[in-house]
Amino acid sequence: MFSALKHRNFRLFFFGQFVSLVGSWMQNTAQAWLVYRLTGDPMMLGLVAFVGQFPVFVLGFYAGFAVDHADHLKLVKRTQFLAMVQAALLALLTWGGGITVWQVFALSLGLGVVYAFDMPARQVLIGELVPPEQRHQAIALNSTVVNASRIVGPALAGLAIAYVGEAGCFALNALSYVAVLISLRAMRAVHQPPPHEARGGPWREIGEGLAYAFGSEPIRLVLLALAVFSLTGLPVYTLLPVFAEGVLRSGVKGFGVLSSFSGLGAMIGALDLARRRGAAGVGVEILSGAAGMAAALAGMAWSRNFTLSCFLMTLAGWCAIRVLAGANTALQELSDDRHRGRVMGFYSMIFIGLSPLGSFLAGGLASRFGVAWTTAGMAVCMGALAVGYGRRLRLI
Repeated sequence: MFSALKHRNFRLFFFGQFVSLVGSWMQNTAQAWLVYRLTGDPMMLGLVAFVGQFPVFVLGFYAGFAVDHADHLKLVKRTQFLAMVQAALLALLTWGGGITVWQVFALSLGLGVVYAFDMPARQVLIGELVPPEQRHQAIALNSTVVNASRIVGPALAGLAIAYVGEAGCFALNALSYVAVLISLRAMRAVHQPPPHEARGGPWREIGEGLAYAFGSEPIRLVLLALAVFSLTGLPVYTLLPVFAEGVLRSGVKGFGVLSSFSGLGAMIGALDLARRRGAAGVGVEILSGAAGMAAALAGMAWSRNFTLSCFLMTLAGWCAIRVLAGANTALQELSDDRHRGRVMGFYSMIFIGLSPLGSFLAGGLASRFGVAWTTAGMAVCMGALAVGYGRRLRLI
């Protein structure tokens, strides 16, 4: 399960990322609480998520092209440094107590631009830190560290907000980037294929990447399933402050606990994926994740018990990682070296770029019809995805 950690470069990346991602989840949790405290409006939660992540959608095509023609390690170093600067600015503005929600929006927009290039570059880099036959395990282990940080980060944020405020969480996130920058600088002899020469400019290359991705039925099916999941499954995380405060009456600590249980489920799912010896069967894992997410959302829609809601968020986290890590593995295994950056750019574009649109819609619907009916509608959409995806998977 952990043989990928025998490789020094991946080991450095693994532990550096953990420290940094704990800080990132602290910032995400604190930012959501800050926006809800300033506005008290679920729609504003969806809007700030939309503003912060939509640049990934807008820039996804160009970012994939840039990754295919860049040194992946150097690009990740630059994007991680810019993310550190954004966290420091957010902390400084919040410290005096005068920050406005529009300033949060502006900084989220800037971070979204950085993430548009960081995510596909980081995903491709992970596969280059280990031999090709261990790529699927490196992806699963990276998902493990991402989701372990989702357990630790929100829980720490719930405590930190109570004692040092949202600004303290943002400052700690800025410091956490030092760990990943040190780990990236310490890497030696990363075996990257040479950057490909552009053939006729970025738009021609982007068109070639689109033709490649959507000309392959398995790649097209995975991307379409990911799109539906991003629009109708992931927005449940945006609505968690509403569940914690408005439904379960558990406050900021309950919000942190619910987020942590979701991370626990995701980490269990990632460890299960890491046990696999190959990439075969990931299509079935995506299917089971979609079906399970439908059940978890249906339960969250009507739960008024905090313990039950924690269990349901654990199930949601387990299902989410089966879809997201399964799609990541499938796309990297199905893509060739020349197109992998663009395909992973499409992955980031759909995963991060479409989820804010879903969050914005979910926030607006929750403001109008209530969080229970909104979540029930999301459950129906996820159930339809599971049925439709299952039928196409059998044909392929």
